[in-house]
Amino acid sequence: MKLGHSGYDKSELSERLRQARSRLDELAATLPEDAWLGPYAPSLNPPLWEYGHIAWFQEQWCLRLKSGRSAVESPLLQPLAPSRLRWADWLYDSSRIPHQARWRAPLPAAPETLAYGKEVLDDVLARIAAESSDALSYYAELSLYHEQMHIEAWWMMWQQLGYAPPRRPELPCFDRFAALEISAASVTVGSAPDKAFVFDNEKWAHEVALAAFEIDARPVRCGEFAAFVAAGGYSRNELWCAEGRQWLVMSGARHPLYWRGAGEAWQVRRFDRWLDLPAEEPVIHVNRYEAHAYCTWRGRVLPSAAQWLKASATSGFALGRCWEWTRDAFLPYGGFAPDPYADYSVPWFGSHAEVRGAGSWVTDGALARPTYRNFYLPERRDPFIGFRTASAAAA
Repeated sequence: MKLGHSGYDKSELSERLRQARSRLDELAATLPEDAWLGPYAPSLNPPLWEYGHIAWFQEQWCLRLKSGRSAVESPLLQPLAPSRLRWADWLYDSSRIPHQARWRAPLPAAPETLAYGKEVLDDVLARIAAESSDALSYYAELSLYHEQMHIEAWWMMWQQLGYAPPRRPELPCFDRFAALEISAASVTVGSAPDKAFVFDNEKWAHEVALAAFEIDARPVRCGEFAAFVAAGGYSRNELWCAEGRQWLVMSGARHPLYWRGAGEAWQVRRFDRWLDLPAEEPVIHVNRYEAHAYCTWRGRVLPSAAQWLKASATSGFALGRCWEWTRDAFLPYGGFAPDPYADYSVPWFGSHAEVRGAGSWVTDGALARPTYRNFYLPERRDPFIGFRTASAAAA
């Protein structure tokens, strides 16, 4: 099992861990006083549980395993040292505690949870400074990315619940761009073994042959999607796939999430504020069914992950500061084997859709790399995901 070495030296890794916790605490400071549990929703976790889960994950992988080669190759065959927080393994292991139970569990209060997180981080930083170990560096970097992903999930929660965020990120505006013509070629998909840190679902690099295709130079804009809505796109069954039609019936959706009519125009909610619909910005908070229906209306398709990767290296390809749906299911590459954190990818293969991009407007830059494979259930609308269209002939 090749996991790769950390891409950071000790000081860089420690600083990035501090920065991640600072950003998490920055969001926590804006939580309304009674919102540490918050309302139940299938796409949310209670902030009180999620903060403790982040600290527990970091403690388990960085402090409770012995260092050394065996800690990298077979960590779960070793006995874990006890957590410093009683019942932490029952409270915070996301594979053990059912989702709904996270609201009912006897969670420590917010001050104790924050203190637990600080103690764990302080001890991790001290351990990084005191020893040199590939296993420790790997798991510290794993816990860093895990925390950054949860921070993005918190931004999604702030948007979903209408909380005022600590700052207001901005999306780019795009003019009408000509589509890009991509010649037939092959593209390398996946990560090479010489890369520093690699998630298991990126293993390993392999070539995919592509026929010539055309792809939008930038993501679909809000104004363009509004034209689809005005054309009755949500009521035209022929535009929707079978799963999409079922989702329409169940959801009753007639426009994108966080949109509302304002006379003959639209407004969009960004966190706690309603704004006039920004026609030139990428449309976000649409699920893959909505993206597919729009593409069908245009006589186009969603690009494959390989097409997206090939086009992203082309001059004129504009990034929209949003994740982007592809038409691919999230599946393992040939020869896949799970890494020590086995629940990162395996439970989601087949049910989730592959998402590409250079990150959203709230994604940490460390995760905004071409080989990173994001994935969501196709019905999810709360993530910061948009899309672009590709020619149907080469699909």
